[in-house]
Amino acid sequence: MLDDLIESLTGVLIDARHEARVGGRSLGLDDEDRVVRDAARAFFDEAEPAVDADRERDLTKRAVDVVLGCGPLQALLDDPDITDIHARGSRPVWVKHRDGRREQRAPLADSDDELVALVRTLASRSRHGERRFDASTAECNLCLPDGSRLFAVMDVATEPSLVVRKHQFELSSLEQLMNGGLMSRDVARFLRAAVLARRNIVVVGGTGSGKTTLLRALINEIPVHERIVTIEDAYELGIERFADLHPDHDALQTRGANVEGRGAIDLAALTRMALRMDPDRVIVGEVRGAEAFPMVLAMSQGNNGSMCTLHADSTRSAFSKLAAYVSMADTGLPIDIVNLLIANAVHLVVHVELREGLRRVTGIREVVDADGPRVVSNELFAVVDDDEGVDRQARAQFPMTTDLAVLLARHGYGRTLVSS
Repeated sequence: MLDDLIESLTGVLIDARHEARVGGRSLGLDDEDRVVRDAARAFFDEAEPAVDADRERDLTKRAVDVVLGCGPLQALLDDPDITDIHARGSRPVWVKHRDGRREQRAPLADSDDELVALVRTLASRSRHGERRFDASTAECNLCLPDGSRLFAVMDVATEPSLVVRKHQFELSSLEQLMNGGLMSRDVARFLRAAVLARRNIVVVGGTGSGKTTLLRALINEIPVHERIVTIEDAYELGIERFADLHPDHDALQTRGANVEGRGAIDLAALTRMALRMDPDRVIVGEVRGAEAFPMVLAMSQGNNGSMCTLHADSTRSAFSKLAAYVSMADTGLPIDIVNLLIANAVHLVVHVELREGLRRVTGIREVVDADGPRVVSNELFAVVDDDEGVDRQARAQFPMTTDLAVLLARHGYGRTLVSS
């Protein structure tokens, strides 16, 4: 019966979309949901034999998920307690909860081919353009309708697999993150002042540590009149969800090659495009390659207040990581010049960490200068060694430079005036 219901609803939806196009209209998501649910009720009114109410609700939910949603993935996406989903072939799915717990759930597919077909269906429905997923394009990176990020691979793995990272768009301010324990009030006030003072900030941490969540909160501290251009592999920052805070913005996303192998646009190309779009600030969702070079140049040539995230295990290791990425641009620059560029571009590095299910800001480092093969920096906030347990907060350590202290004081931050 489920297959018949899905076929019926799909046909009704296709007809409704065609009728709307002929009439010069387009169906919104709410309109499509109403059309499909009305069709489902009509289907069960005529069904023989009749089904009970619970069975009807279950079949309707599953059919609507297939026709309008993400199929068998939708139930997991709808669970607010789940943050990550890992599926491989026809094996049981592993999910990660907000508190760090991991749990097995039922498989999404009955075969490898069925999982590949699910990814292709989702890729074909992407509101940002269809993404390929086949032997010649063995990876797929896309944004789902709810803002979650899906990454899938095939052929290069023993079995096709997909990973979904769900984003907590409701955590969109430093105040909320502070109340949730991510940082102390002192750190929150420092970061707010740093954003207002147009400091270039790099947020670093491991996978799932909360880098994107913190970056989103920092972006939402930017004054409403400033123009922002974001650059991402897949739309994760969700800047369009905060249009009242950022009415003048553009969001750019990378694009894969077409069937002829042409038309690919990578992060480095988007970074160059962004600089031509008259931005007050350029935000790179995640730096992990040659785009680091044009980004560093942008930061050091007047686009102060720019931000990005980077995979690194500490504030200090961010510098060597950035230098390695800049070298991927094949600039031919010696390491001392690269470090000088980084020192002139980056003002602050913020480290976030996930430990035993708790996310914390564990360090903030100020960039002071470059000295040959190393970047000279100053650790402003850190978790001290004698703090016990995982529920520990970064506290003020070494004093900041006079220039930074004066600048932040103009925007409401002074260490002598606040308590940690």
